[in-house]
Amino acid sequence: MSHAPRILIVDDDRELRQLLSGFLARQGFRAEIAADGRAMFKFLDAARFDLVVLDLMLPGEDGLALCRRLRATSNLPVIMLTALAEETDRIVGLEMGADDYVVKPFSPRELLARIKAVLRRTGGTPSGPSDGARTLVFEGWRLNLAKRELHSPEGVLMPLTSGEFDLLAAFAEHPQRVLSRDLLLDLTKGRIAGPYDRSIDVQLSRLRRKIEADPNDPALIKTVRGGGYIFAPPVEREK
Repeated sequence: MSHAPRILIVDDDRELRQLLSGFLARQGFRAEIAADGRAMFKFLDAARFDLVVLDLMLPGEDGLALCRRLRATSNLPVIMLTALAEETDRIVGLEMGADDYVVKPFSPRELLARIKAVLRRTGGTPSGPSDGARTLVFEGWRLNLAKRELHSPEGVLMPLTSGEFDLLAAFAEHPQRVLSRDLLLDLTKGRIAGPYDRSIDVQLSRLRRKIEADPNDPALIKTVRGGGYIFAPPVEREK
C-alpha cells in the first residue's frame, strides 16, 4: 500500500470529497481531501503527492489561481474539475498548466480513467518507438523519454508540464508527418476529441512559447491548413 499513488482531492463539496476519496481508496489509491487552497498547500508541504484533483470553483482563491501558483514551483500533475458551461475557464485552466479536465457532473469511473491515464504518462515508462530509443534529438534539443526531461541546445533544463511533454514526445516520435488534432489527443491523452475540446491547441501554444525562437512563426511545429500539425525537423534517436 505504501507504493500506491497518492491523490489529493481539492473540492469544497464535502459529499463529493468523501465520495471520491472512498472510491479511489477502493481502487487502490491513497486519497487525501482538502476543502480549499490553504488546506491544499498544507498537504503539499507536508507530503509527496502523485496528482491533484482540483475543483475550479473554490472559496477564496479559485482553482485557476491555485493551479497558477502550483505551476510556479512544481510540475505535479493536475486534473481540473469544471462545470459544463465553463468552456472558457477550462481553456484558461489548460493555459495555467492543468494536464486534463473532467466536466461536472461526471462518473467516478471517468475520473479514475483520467487519473490512470495521467499517471501512466507521468509516472510510468513512456511508450517509446519500437527501436528502444530513450532520447530524441532535434535541432540541438534533447528529449529524454525515460527521465521525461527536455534540454535546450545550450543544455538548459526546460520546465514542461506533463501535457506539454507528452505533446512534444508525440511530435518527436512521428516527425515530418501530418498529425491531426484528434490523433494528437489520442496519442497524448488516450481519448477522442469532443466538439469543443481545445486542449491540444492550448498546450501547443504553451509548448511553442517554450521551444520556438518565434512562436508566431514556428519553425519546429508547423500548422498544416486543414490537416493539423507537422514536426518539421529530422529526429535522431539515441538509446
